[in-house]
Amino acid sequence: MALRLLLCAIALASATAFAPPAFGISSRTSSSLLARSGEDSGGGAALAKPKVQIGQKTALVTDTKQKVVEKKKVQPAEPTFRRDDDFEEAPMFKVMLLGDDEYDQVHVIERMQAIIEEMDENMAASIFTQAQAGGKSMIGKFPYERAELYKEQLLRSDPLIYSDIEEDKKD
Repeated sequence: MALRLLLCAIALASATAFAPPAFGISSRTSSSLLARSGEDSGGGAALAKPKVQIGQKTALVTDTKQKVVEKKKVQPAEPTFRRDDDFEEAPMFKVMLLGDDEYDQVHVIERMQAIIEEMDENMAASIFTQAQAGGKSMIGKFPYERAELYKEQLLRSDPLIYSDIEEDKKD
């Protein structure tokens, strides 16, 4: 063990003997720096203190007293209830299927089922037969925008399906 320690010490001494000097510092300068580093064990550069004393105060503390004003508590008023507004329902419109001899029954029934969600095959067939017999038949009652949409979609079918919109008169 002692022999191993001795060999390590010799190897270390020979390695530093042939090492080049530190960047731009001669060996004398580096040894003087090493000697001085033992003197200052503060761990870094000291803060610079100004040589001239300035007679200016940086902070001014004043004590002020304020009166606390208490607000008087006010009793809340009784709640006012809003009147229930009377809402008018949107006016309803009838979508009417107009009868035509040129219609293909299967095509009209399929298109009515595809366009109107609530329509089943039996309902569509009865509406078609009523329209052919009487000239027109009511498909359903809808708000204006929905009735107009159904009318336009039926009109855009190929071949055309003629329909009309009538206002539902409530008596």
